[in-house]
Amino acid sequence: MPELPEVHALVGDLGARLSGRTVERFDLVSFAALKTFDPPASAVAGEVVRGVSRHGKFLDFEIGDLHLVLHLARAGWIRWREGPPPPPSGRPSKGPLAARLVLADDGLGASGSGLDITEAGTKKSLALYLVRDPAEVPGIARLGPDPLEPGFTEEVFAGILAAAGRSQIKGVLRNQSVIAGIGNAYSDEILHAARMSPFKPAAMTPDEASLLYAAVQSTLRGAIERADGLAASELKREKKSNLQVHGRTGEVCPVCGDTVRQVTYADSSLQYCPTCQTGGKPLADRVLSRLLK
Repeated sequence: MPELPEVHALVGDLGARLSGRTVERFDLVSFAALKTFDPPASAVAGEVVRGVSRHGKFLDFEIGDLHLVLHLARAGWIRWREGPPPPPSGRPSKGPLAARLVLADDGLGASGSGLDITEAGTKKSLALYLVRDPAEVPGIARLGPDPLEPGFTEEVFAGILAAAGRSQIKGVLRNQSVIAGIGNAYSDEILHAARMSPFKPAAMTPDEASLLYAAVQSTLRGAIERADGLAASELKREKKSNLQVHGRTGEVCPVCGDTVRQVTYADSSLQYCPTCQTGGKPLADRVLSRLLK
């Protein structure tokens, strides 16, 4: 799932490609992906892209007076297309293509170029919204503070942790209503950098809160620096190659040499290093325990 650093990089890449371009049409292939009905998808035809921004993990394409908001969810992605789209083949609803933004011949780029919005797999969670104000999107309206904004200070972060009380810190970091933009991968990376257990209660000492705040900032900003200037097609590979523990179950921790372990849930998993984060003790994995009985 794309998280704050990847969405931040997409804003830079797509903003440079799209800003000032005129939209010829917006083709909706997966009608279930569009969560709004007014204004209609056809309303962006003939309008100029004024810019691209983000709200947490949401992408916001400002087109004329409207906003095309996109949440890529777990398996969604964007592919830039330099020329006109290929003719349709087979049943479009069965393929990964969810929507297509086609640009007009306006003298600023190749006619027919634009974006293909895709989603792999059979579980379709990608969401599109065409709205007059981004705040009309429920997920944006309930977002917590952005950890890269100047107002997200160490004091603000300490208050968030105190308010979360005994809640596990892994879940607090991932909760978009509490902090915007951090998902499963970067919460694992942040906790590894801070040498904290994912099951640690959010209410912690001032020194621990300060350490975790520094890990949030260094992890996210480091990922942004590495992704800066990369095209959308390069971002997934860059992210995966620099993760320390997430997605690396059974591999060697690059910090201490211990084996990276995993805790599995019904629809997700977390990875951690026992030596770095839990005093050398493996965490209970209920799914694995049931399999061993």
